[in-house]
Amino acid sequence: MKQQRQGGFTLIELMIVVAIIGILAAVALPAYQDYVKRAHASEGLSMSNGVKTAVMEFWSIQGTFPTSNTDVGIQPAADYANNAVSSIAVGADGVITVTFNQKFGNQTITLTPTSTGTNTSGMLKWACTSSETNKSALPDTCRGT
Repeated sequence: MKQQRQGGFTLIELMIVVAIIGILAAVALPAYQDYVKRAHASEGLSMSNGVKTAVMEFWSIQGTFPTSNTDVGIQPAADYANNAVSSIAVGADGVITVTFNQKFGNQTITLTPTSTGTNTSGMLKWACTSSETNKSALPDTCRGT
């Protein structure tokens, strides 16, 4: 009788496949972490859009910038807490500070309004700065130059 050899993978072939998967995971994991952080930062910026609108309305009516959430008639800062955001606060000169929880490393994003004219004829431009040092974890609008 003729002996049949069983087909299958050798141990070395399996070890090579495991090594390749490990290398791919090591490369993909940091990119995925940046993606998740950028999604959390975008969530905070998206939530701040309503606050930005309230600041712009206050500025166009009053001719000055508000100094608190109460000035613009929005809920207290801590009431904005959700998945990644701890609070959204309006401060001096209409500056909006989005504070994140541990999902974004307890960092902050600051939106600073700048008037391009008078309250009746101008517009507001928003500058975005962050305490996050890893710029690739920030949305494009906050990365700066």
